[in-house]
Amino acid sequence: MDRATQKLQVIDADSEVNGAEREQLLTAADSTRTEAGAAETKKIKKNRLINKLNYLNFQERPLMVMLRHRKYGHSVSVQALSQPCNDDRLECIWVQNNPTVKHLKYYQFKHLMVPDGHKLLLVEPELVQMSAQGLVCQLPDTCFEVSARKIDRHTCKGITAEFIQNGTIFEGDLLDFSAVSFRVRLQTTPPQTFQWLNHETEVTVVFKNGDQNIYSGGCSILKQTCGQKIRDYVLQPMNSEIQRFKQLEYRSTRLKITPSPDVIFRHPLTRKIVNLKAYDLSGSGFSVEENAYSAVLIPGMVIPEISLVLANSFRIKCKAQVVYRKEYENQGGQVNIRCGLALLDMAIEDHVTLVALLQQAENKNSYISNRVELDALWDFFFETGFIYPHKYKFIQKNKAQIKSTYRKLYTQNPNIARHFIYQERGQILGHMAMVRFYENTWLIHHHAARSSIFNRAGIIVLNQIGQFVHDSFRLYSMHMDFVMCFYRPDNKFPNRVFGGAARSVKDPKGCSVDPFAYFHLDHGSNPGGPLPSGWQLDRTEEEDLIELESFYEHDSGGLMLSALNIEPGNAEDPQLYQEYRKLGFKREKLLHSIKKSGALKAIIIVNISDIGLNLSDLTNCIMALVLDPEDFPKQILSTCLERLSAQIELTRIPVLVYPSNYVAKVSMPFEKIYNLWVLNPLCNDEYFSYMNRLLRFVKNS
Repeated sequence: MDRATQKLQVIDADSEVNGAEREQLLTAADSTRTEAGAAETKKIKKNRLINKLNYLNFQERPLMVMLRHRKYGHSVSVQALSQPCNDDRLECIWVQNNPTVKHLKYYQFKHLMVPDGHKLLLVEPELVQMSAQGLVCQLPDTCFEVSARKIDRHTCKGITAEFIQNGTIFEGDLLDFSAVSFRVRLQTTPPQTFQWLNHETEVTVVFKNGDQNIYSGGCSILKQTCGQKIRDYVLQPMNSEIQRFKQLEYRSTRLKITPSPDVIFRHPLTRKIVNLKAYDLSGSGFSVEENAYSAVLIPGMVIPEISLVLANSFRIKCKAQVVYRKEYENQGGQVNIRCGLALLDMAIEDHVTLVALLQQAENKNSYISNRVELDALWDFFFETGFIYPHKYKFIQKNKAQIKSTYRKLYTQNPNIARHFIYQERGQILGHMAMVRFYENTWLIHHHAARSSIFNRAGIIVLNQIGQFVHDSFRLYSMHMDFVMCFYRPDNKFPNRVFGGAARSVKDPKGCSVDPFAYFHLDHGSNPGGPLPSGWQLDRTEEEDLIELESFYEHDSGGLMLSALNIEPGNAEDPQLYQEYRKLGFKREKLLHSIKKSGALKAIIIVNISDIGLNLSDLTNCIMALVLDPEDFPKQILSTCLERLSAQIELTRIPVLVYPSNYVAKVSMPFEKIYNLWVLNPLCNDEYFSYMNRLLRFVKNS
């Protein structure tokens, strides 16, 4: 048997201890007879050894029999299964067909190595018999506990591996891993040859469980065997940290919760249950601590399902990815590992539970989507002047429907809506809400606070919603590519907050403001008659959206079309409509184009929802986007608005016209200007930087 074959045999025989570690064990075994060696090992009594042997039998796991060649002196290990043991006598049966077993006459028995977690028990029994079937030995009164390695390796089954270098892909299996290395077995497929691989160059490895990607990353090659068709490679990941998302200066607040939640998951590589303690938590991720020797988390590894469990009652599930691994010493000088995990996805109801828990841990008076006493909420809206006399005219006419809508919003906690409340001793002091109104856009609205403490409660709920957005926008289930709100530029506070943020960001693709002229259309007051010859009102087509996009990019260059989900190829919200219906709400968006002799003049958006979803009813409105203000008479717009108004169940319908200067150009009466503010959460750094400056100014003024 040549040395290459011996080396491969040793690796095959045991996935827990490699050849170099065996040499360390042999040295350690010899050193136990010296005073220095005795300090490095620990004596173990026979009863514990027997219990460990029976545990291995119960789990059908092998131990290792160490043999030494009689002539050449090299050592090999052979796996064997221990039989039930209740006294000094131990019987073992060889595992599989090991070539060494066929040549036992050339080897002499040396000792046993029994796996014991991250350590090994080195046993020097008296050999009774050794044959082609197994061996029988007499156990000693004591054995030695030997530290086999600083880091455990964990056996894997059913994990396929792709090994990519310079455009070539080799396929194989992941045999085992530690937190800092992998062992992969590759097989060539003609005309592939292992000569195509450069062991001095980085490789990319991909691990899969079925069709599910578990890990991908760059690795260096530490070792390899010498087979022609099959080789084992030991790899070391190049990075202890990955950049999953764009680096943001503003980070989610991480809190330590007492008691600390358990982080429980089935490891995607070993398929064993892992239970760790959360070191800290945020709405976008968490960190855990591991023992250095038994670590199982690898930066870049995706864990499909994790349960965060608090006191066996609070339980939420998520998908996460390990993003960093750092070593540190605790107060006792012991090296531990802290790993950070980023949330990739989480059920929307679970995420709001997590964020609500964290925000209340930070401020006991802050609540997210809690069950609200509706009488107290309505009293708050009237008391703060949020519902002023003119607005109440609309509410009074539809108060039964509005009460019904708010009963569902504030007592059933539907996935399409969130409310943020600051209250002390049961009294509501500040309120803000948001609703998912377009496919990937949430509308912020209903910001109110008691005037005597506006600078406190109003700002707290504003901060709450900002933190919520920051913690949520990366999760697919939240559908939060954009957040938007309408505000009046003559209203100082929102103009200072939202308008000021847009001015601070200085990039309309990060944060944009588009003014709309606002007025009411009294349904049935102006029938208008037929459109003049050459004018058409039809369903919007794809080429109309392409032209609208060109117009808007030239006129504004902001985020409005993306937020309203009326971009070419993406103008429908079917999943959102279905979600509304499932929850007992109404939502629809209809697009119509106004053309003159085939030339597009305007696009009309009819937004239909439950009455009172927004108390200014900007969720039950018509939006007119005028592309050609120079050749678009107001009579044409009025006639088309009247025709379309029948689709909304209101007698007085809000209308928003863009660009706002169109109404002045055609001398069309309007009531006020509303700015549509849209934020891309990827610009949260700029937004929060501005907000921090603003809040410091407000606090000190």
